Amino acid sequence: MPEFTAKDVQKLRQASGAGMMDAKRALDESAGDFDAALQSLREKGIAKADSRSDRESAEGAIAVAQNEAAVAIVELKSETDFSAKASDFLSLTQELADLVLAEGEDAVSTKEAEIDDLRISKKENIQLGTVKQIVIDEGSLVDVYLHTDQEGRGINGVIVQGKDVPPDTLHEVALHIAFAKPSALSREEVPIEDIEKERESALGVTKAEGKPEAAWEKIVEGRVSKWLSERVLLEQGMFGEKETVAQKLGAGTITNFVQAYIGD
Repeated sequence: MPEFTAKDVQKLRQASGAGMMDAKRALDESAGDFDAALQSLREKGIAKADSRSDRESAEGAIAVAQNEAAVAIVELKSETDFSAKASDFLSLTQELADLVLAEGEDAVSTKEAEIDDLRISKKENIQLGTVKQIVIDEGSLVDVYLHTDQEGRGINGVIVQGKDVPPDTLHEVALHIAFAKPSALSREEVPIEDIEKERESALGVTKAEGKPEAAWEKIVEGRVSKWLSERVLLEQGMFGEKETVAQKLGAGTITNFVQAYIGD
């Protein structure tokens, strides 16, 4: 008897869009060979010629859930907004957020079958995007913002946690994050490899401009610093204005934040 697991069947279903029994039968007939089973399904017209797992999932929906102890945000991606706006898609997205709130981020693995069923019924590459739970620290305050479209689908979600920050100020920061899309809280959180890549790019531009070699280092560091300030939350100008987020906070601090938005 061919040796393959339930995960092998699921992988074949995801790649082909075939039903469970068709996928299992194909693996049986191919002695567990995944590529041969996929080709067999294609030849029978059960699978499409392209693998859904290779197709871009630029659409989707975002849901949040909150209680007194924590906040959760989940992004479920799809290929089209038509699928993402459907009630079954939105319902599963919210179920996932509620589950992450109650049981943690790893709990989404228990919903693999439901996601797989949705992938097959929609005939799209549906996959999880951002999955995050933030535990609310003692003495801290959390603000949650979810921007929705006209159909009520979450398309831009933010969770931000702060300490010694007035509620209205923290909410402004949440709105700013939704607007500015920072990638890090501080410079220390920006990966070194990203900074070095930007430094190389800045050096190339500086050389191409014919700047004197003696000034290269200063010019490059200035450009890298500007690049960082545009991506780091605390250094960004509130809603693009001169006052930075750090200045807006005064003596308060932002401890962490997470953002998920469609099209990321």
